[in-house]
Amino acid sequence: MDVAVLVEQARAGQARAVARLISLVEDASPALREVMAALAPYTGRAYVVGLTGPPGVGKSTSTSALVSAYRKLGRRVGVLAVDPSSPFSGGALLGDRIRMQDHATDPNVFIRSMASRGHLGGLAWATPQALRVLDAAGCEVILVETVGVGQSEVEVASAADTTVVLMAPGMGDGIQAAKAGILEIGDVYVVNKADRDGARTTARELNHMLSLGPSRGPEEWRPPIVKTVASRGEGLDEVVEALEKHRAWMAGNGTLERRRRQRVRGEVEAIALAALRERMGGVAAGRTSDALADRVLAGTLDPYAAADELIAGLVEA
Repeated sequence: MDVAVLVEQARAGQARAVARLISLVEDASPALREVMAALAPYTGRAYVVGLTGPPGVGKSTSTSALVSAYRKLGRRVGVLAVDPSSPFSGGALLGDRIRMQDHATDPNVFIRSMASRGHLGGLAWATPQALRVLDAAGCEVILVETVGVGQSEVEVASAADTTVVLMAPGMGDGIQAAKAGILEIGDVYVVNKADRDGARTTARELNHMLSLGPSRGPEEWRPPIVKTVASRGEGLDEVVEALEKHRAWMAGNGTLERRRRQRVRGEVEAIALAALRERMGGVAAGRTSDALADRVLAGTLDPYAAADELIAGLVEA
């Protein structure tokens, strides 16, 4: 495998090369370091939008409709859609490949479904590096769709420039909305399935809950609430308008740069921690951890001193 050739093919828009690079990411290939080094000069340009919300609000349908809206503007779009995987087989029903068939033949749309493989937070562990692949491949907008998340799975906020939280009528009352962690991360709120009874009530309750938060100054961003019927493509132009306004607001006051710096810092720390865990596994294989545990059990060593000895062993290794 010639990584340089794959990268050049991906930058030229060849979907097969992009897919191959993301597969290397997902498989934690030994060539991954070389891939990331080759991609580095071509990243940092894409606008990353995260879409999250409870199961059943229409995330996949909304994502597909957003792709259509951005394509009307002539943007090249990438989609990373994360589906939950089976705790038994590790497999996943990649529903986005079913719901996004309308874009399958568009050379300026790349859609990749990834299984969460047990990773919590609503994303797959390979998401940050997969984003780099799509960024380097020339995608101007990248939509990251999470699995159906609950109240605390808010990892998407640290992976995206702008986070869209989708809700729908009948997904819970105002108290449920007030305690939901996902309502604290949104930059844009979308009430989908707005043709159903209760849509106005849901939007009103969202607006009320947002008003209970910290007071915002005139220059601060106030998340808008947009009503859509994604299955019919209604309201998606308003969502794109809200996204572009948020992007412009962030670019104008330095928020965009700060968010991206924080995102990269988290990515670097995650890679470093993974390397440390791998080293720790090697130390444990040498029975060092068992020996320390025995001393702690015997009372001749306290846990903190044992941890210091373990870290010292990792440094020496």
